[in-house]
Amino acid sequence: MGLTGWTCHDDCKYECMWHTVRLYVQGGPPRAAVPWQGELRGWGVGGGLGFRVPSIPLTPPIPSQWPFSRFLFVQEPASAFASLLNGLASFVMLLRYKAAVPPTSPMYPTCVAFAWVSVNAWFWSTVFHTRDTALTEKLDYFCASAVVLHSVYLCWVRTMGLRRPALIGVFRAFLLLFLACHISYLTLVRFDYGYNMAANVAIGLLNLLWWLWWCLRNRPRLPHVWKCAVVVLLLQAGALLELLDFPPLFWVLDAHALWHISTVPLNILFYSFLVDDSLYLLKANSDLSKAD
Repeated sequence: MGLTGWTCHDDCKYECMWHTVRLYVQGGPPRAAVPWQGELRGWGVGGGLGFRVPSIPLTPPIPSQWPFSRFLFVQEPASAFASLLNGLASFVMLLRYKAAVPPTSPMYPTCVAFAWVSVNAWFWSTVFHTRDTALTEKLDYFCASAVVLHSVYLCWVRTMGLRRPALIGVFRAFLLLFLACHISYLTLVRFDYGYNMAANVAIGLLNLLWWLWWCLRNRPRLPHVWKCAVVVLLLQAGALLELLDFPPLFWVLDAHALWHISTVPLNILFYSFLVDDSLYLLKANSDLSKAD
């Protein structure tokens, strides 16, 4: 427990949280009869011990997030396990990509960089769901934003950058500047959950429409693009799980965990597309060289 940052004070708050949840689920005493109500006010997002319990006579003092049943030192077991699976899937598919695709393929460096950015993001997602603190929350959010932006970069390089290599560095610098401004605002001005969600949703929709446009245009000559189209469509559909709000099943499995679980096979399918597409580009370049 101590290795993951749990202190005696944190453990006491966790036990008090569950005692309070049981009281509210049972109908609960009036607010004045809850002696640790003032203490609960420090359990909001970032501390990871805020909670809400709907459809019962009384409302907990600080609505923040659902209470989760801890497993050993893991605060949100289902989400942590799903994040770990996604990270392992990304790492295994990175190894497969590097084994199948020669470094001379035009998309090789961009795809490998995307894989490492993804592995890093899933690592911090696992850490955050294992122990929710202000620091691990920021690292999870910022690394997730980096993946979203790198996905846009990957899309731009594949659809436009290979024909305009001189602009690749310019577009990369623009995205890095945007990420730096995004992180600076959330760190130095205000950690605005609404803004962060809106920014990532907007960029995700841009990424979705851009990939779909390219897939539809190239479907007749690139049969493997169906994999990319399926992934981006199902990713957006899976993200709708985030809009669901229900008490965690067995106080472990919530909508966020289900969304993370749904992305594991999509990760594998997308890397399969990257392998097929990189090998296609390598062959196309080879044929062009022979023609010259």
